[in-house]
Amino acid sequence: MFENLSGKLGQVFDRLRKRGALNEADVNEAMREVRVALLEADVALPVVKNFIDAVKAKAVGQEVLRSVTPGQMVIKIVHDNLIEMLGGRSDAPGAGEDAAGIDLAAVPPVPVLMVGLQGSGKTTSTAKIALRLTQKERKKVLMASLDVHRPAAQEQLKILGEQTGVATLPIVPGQMPVEIAKRAVQAAKLGGYDVLMLDTAGRLHVDEALMHEVAAVRDVVQPHEVLLVADSLTGQDAVTVAKAFNERLAVTGIVLTRVDGDGRGGAALSMRAVTGKPIKLIGVGEKLDAIEPFHPQRIAQRILGMGDIVSLVEKAAETIEKEEAERLAARVQKGQFDLNDMASQLKQLRKMGGMSSVMDMLPGVGKIKQQMANANVDEKVLKRQEAIISSMTGEERKNPKVIHASRKKRIAAGSGTSVQDVNKLLKQHMQMADMMKRMSKLGQKGFMRSMMGAMGGFPGMPK
Repeated sequence: MFENLSGKLGQVFDRLRKRGALNEADVNEAMREVRVALLEADVALPVVKNFIDAVKAKAVGQEVLRSVTPGQMVIKIVHDNLIEMLGGRSDAPGAGEDAAGIDLAAVPPVPVLMVGLQGSGKTTSTAKIALRLTQKERKKVLMASLDVHRPAAQEQLKILGEQTGVATLPIVPGQMPVEIAKRAVQAAKLGGYDVLMLDTAGRLHVDEALMHEVAAVRDVVQPHEVLLVADSLTGQDAVTVAKAFNERLAVTGIVLTRVDGDGRGGAALSMRAVTGKPIKLIGVGEKLDAIEPFHPQRIAQRILGMGDIVSLVEKAAETIEKEEAERLAARVQKGQFDLNDMASQLKQLRKMGGMSSVMDMLPGVGKIKQQMANANVDEKVLKRQEAIISSMTGEERKNPKVIHASRKKRIAAGSGTSVQDVNKLLKQHMQMADMMKRMSKLGQKGFMRSMMGAMGGFPGMPK
């Protein structure tokens, strides 16, 4: 989402780094460019003005201008103010300790009211949060749909409940939202549930009927959390919606959906500053487990091209199977790496969201990503590589040297690819196998130091 903004800010900061000394005019020129970049990213004008004023006040001080590395000092000031604009603290001890998270510190069942416009992703977000609370925090969750206006809305939540294994309130035709809410609270108490997720109805725009209905439900349920679900692709409109809902319902937090899309990112940068309410979670994909806590420090680092290694490690820990990782590590230390191992690595990489998802979290890879884009690299190549390996016999996967011309034709036909694709995969495997052998001779420190080099063997990585 922040790719365009990150690229433009990166260009500004590259120019600052190259200058040995800065004067006030240099800082003012850089701030003008930052201002334009933020406005083009759909950040609200008052937020941009306050941000630039705060940065400029610190950046033109004598301590910065006379610094040995004034460019780096200005970048740090922008970084710290960006964190604060996103709702974090620049002096927080770690990038993983600044996420607001859902507050469940109340007598169970804790009511969580989901509000927002129609089409913002409320129902799916309700299921995603319920699944996350069930898996990550071991909570017993009940979901209830109060949407009696949108056709099949209640049925949709029921289906999502079946897919996630989270309980849903039985549907009673003809009941109105307030009646459903009362029944949900009673059912949650009797069922011994920890959390009650209430999915309310939305409209295509903010209107009095919508606000009146949601306010009536709020008064009955007395929710501990009122989470506003906003579509980050709607840009400035999302900020207007957030202000309206906050004024009427006293929102406690924001859930941003479609953060993995190609929106400009302005909503994420504006909503915290405009409403004063924290962004608690972000939807990063269509799958029901594709939701993450919002970490201001980590997001600021991504925007400024510093990467997000902490999130990458956490994602890897969640998706990579421990036994498989230990098996591969043992084989690599012995200098062994066959096509079965390569297939396993491709599968794990795809589970983490593909090469582009991993690279989003690595520092200083903006230019490499641009090279990939210019080369029209297709992420689907991972699936094709897996298909090629799946078309091989067990003997061929263990000993690629036996794959001669006729076997290559058979493998290509079986995988729906070409002999050229098969040759390309075999060459990449040979390069990776050679690197694994070298790594096995370096010991544990050398092994870790060389892991990044091994990524060059994956399809789509620029050499």
